[in-house]
Amino acid sequence: MARSSKLPEGVHRTQAKLADGSKKYYFSLRGYKGSGFCSGQERFPRSAEFLAAYLKAVEDCKPKVVLQSNADIVAEYLASANFRKKKPRTQADYRRWLTRFLDEFGPDDISMWEIAASKREFNKWRQKWIHSAKQYDYCGTVVTLFLNWAETEGFIATNAIQGLEKLYEVDRSEIVWSPSDIAKVTAKCPDWVRRILIAATETGLRPGDLIRLSRNQIEQTPAGRRIRIRTNKRGVPAYIPVTQAMANIIDETPEDRLLILTNARGGPLTEHRASEGLRQWRDKAGLLPEVIGYDLRLNDARGTAATRLLRVGLSLAQIAACMGWSIRTAALMIERYAKVSPEETDDVLAALAAAK
Repeated sequence: MARSSKLPEGVHRTQAKLADGSKKYYFSLRGYKGSGFCSGQERFPRSAEFLAAYLKAVEDCKPKVVLQSNADIVAEYLASANFRKKKPRTQADYRRWLTRFLDEFGPDDISMWEIAASKREFNKWRQKWIHSAKQYDYCGTVVTLFLNWAETEGFIATNAIQGLEKLYEVDRSEIVWSPSDIAKVTAKCPDWVRRILIAATETGLRPGDLIRLSRNQIEQTPAGRRIRIRTNKRGVPAYIPVTQAMANIIDETPEDRLLILTNARGGPLTEHRASEGLRQWRDKAGLLPEVIGYDLRLNDARGTAATRLLRVGLSLAQIAACMGWSIRTAALMIERYAKVSPEETDDVLAALAAAK
């Protein structure tokens, strides 16, 4: 027994007598069938080769962690570079929907999504959000993108829930803030809401960019000022000329305040508070959806600004730089927005034709 202790822990040794009368020893791991890793004529081998073979055998016999459940693969996805490169807001949205996905399908094998019938099961589950077309569609988008990644990484052979039907189909390009709309709201609303609406319609910035607009993003130019900001949605720079109306907003901002727009108490805004504050005072100004026939929102100020830029004679390249668009996107968006305001339609379409 004492001599056997010279072998590494867990090593089982057998021997055989050869034709020439010598002995040959065979080594394996005790309790693991087929784990033989070395043989030779040394009863107690101590060579580096023996120790290396022993360590490899121990490693090979460890229980293998098999990633196969939806929960396992979602965990892999959340740790992947594909997920980490997304914007923080997008990551938060994806986590929320993937958590809901796991509440329903977490323990199930990921290979279930290779089967065509799984598409029906998935659609049956997302019926929970059928009351909201946006949520219903976004649920499908997140899970589809996750499973596309799983297919690319080799966790599934194919993704059977491609091509999900969408419910949310709305074109808001015909909804913009007219000068009269702006005047009605600013005549009634408190100053912090007025500043949000003017800044939105003058710059065309999305709510997520408006709430973080600061003095640091205002630059002097030979003829005036401009806003230089990297947009939150696409991560591309936008260079926005400061109009007189926007200059007034900037100049009215207290010198000791970094943020241009704040809430009623002078604190930082959230996207929800900015949008909701404007909605409340829009309604008080009489611009209710049931009265005017459409739902004016803070986001609609973007089209208002884009149309104004084209109307004053800017080229598509200049508009693209201001709005953070590509030239192609600028052309497509302007063609949509150009149809909106009756008093601007002829000028806008003529300028677009000339620019093209």
